[in-house]
Amino acid sequence: MSVIAPPSSTDRCALVAQARQALRDAPGANAGAMLAAAAGMEPWIARSWQRCLSSGLQPTQRVVFDAVSATALRRIHEQHHGLLQAARPVLEQLARTIIGMHYFALLTDARGIVLAVQGLQGNSDPRAHAIARVGIDLSEAAVGTTAIGAALTERQAVWLHRGEHFFEDNTCYSCAGAPLFDPWGRCMGMLDLTGVDVPERPELRHLATRSARAIEDALLQQQPHNLLLRLNWPGCPLGGEGDGLLALDADGQVLGSNGMARQLMPLPQLPPGTALHWSHLCALPWGMLRDAAGQAARHGPAALELPLWSGLRLHGLALPAAPKRTLVSLPVPPGASGANAETAAVAPAPLRETETALIRQAVWAARGNVAQAARALGISRATVYRKLGVPKKQLP
Repeated sequence: MSVIAPPSSTDRCALVAQARQALRDAPGANAGAMLAAAAGMEPWIARSWQRCLSSGLQPTQRVVFDAVSATALRRIHEQHHGLLQAARPVLEQLARTIIGMHYFALLTDARGIVLAVQGLQGNSDPRAHAIARVGIDLSEAAVGTTAIGAALTERQAVWLHRGEHFFEDNTCYSCAGAPLFDPWGRCMGMLDLTGVDVPERPELRHLATRSARAIEDALLQQQPHNLLLRLNWPGCPLGGEGDGLLALDADGQVLGSNGMARQLMPLPQLPPGTALHWSHLCALPWGMLRDAAGQAARHGPAALELPLWSGLRLHGLALPAAPKRTLVSLPVPPGASGANAETAAVAPAPLRETETALIRQAVWAARGNVAQAARALGISRATVYRKLGVPKKQLP
């Protein structure tokens, strides 16, 4: 039995060029069929090109990268303050990861308006600076087929290389994009990684997806909540980036979730303001989950079994909301007063108590991400659990 190998990058670029030539020769005629016939072309590209043609656009038109007004941009930034705050550390890490590849990162809102740019340092190419500006409209309607417009329209991660862009002016770009979803599962924007005249790097689609999920998790965890539940299938380790996250208030009402939690649990996509109680999702009583979070605050997190009403079972960690600021209080020695009371040397607390308090503080600061807390402290995850007194049989 013979196996047909997928086309190489060079062959695929040649096929894309043929499809582009067909569009020039017969604009608007069976564009989707022509693209589908080109091996290696993804169906969403055909759909995007068709939408551009249906809007009266032509590949040879000049592209102008227009910005929204200053007033509109201020309003957009106010609306997305939480998203920008959650995305900042992820974008900074991304910039360090991709700068050697001559790529940069863009964050947009749900309409394709650029909210933030990272990774342009040292890049003097005017084609990069043309699109990497806060306030530029990079929607499909404005600049044709791009990873930005496709991710927002298709609601999926995409990779787009050079000639796969609709407009010829954009065929110098290569880009990966992933949509961003808010704690209620609504698309709120997208994350884009773009390079100019760079080699094909389709693996960046995975990096964009992973980074988008990190932004979503950070956005959920910075929302006011009383309890954060980390969950996963039994046998999967808890405390890492693959966890489902569920935020609940003091009464057990669900305040939001990340995408993984929406895959693990039957979470309906409810309009904002609609109440959904924990008891509708799981047979474990709310009081027991709340008590587990209290125990985690005092003694460290312990894995729980979570029986779903479907009959399936998950396991999870119930964690109290991280305090805004946690300090280890030390007593003032006798005789100290005034300014001296603040600076005088004091008798240290027992080392074990101080060590445990610092570890617990690190876990809180990491919003229950034990792996992240361990990295910050320079110790192993097992050491974190052991220092907090979690029985070995309860380790996730």
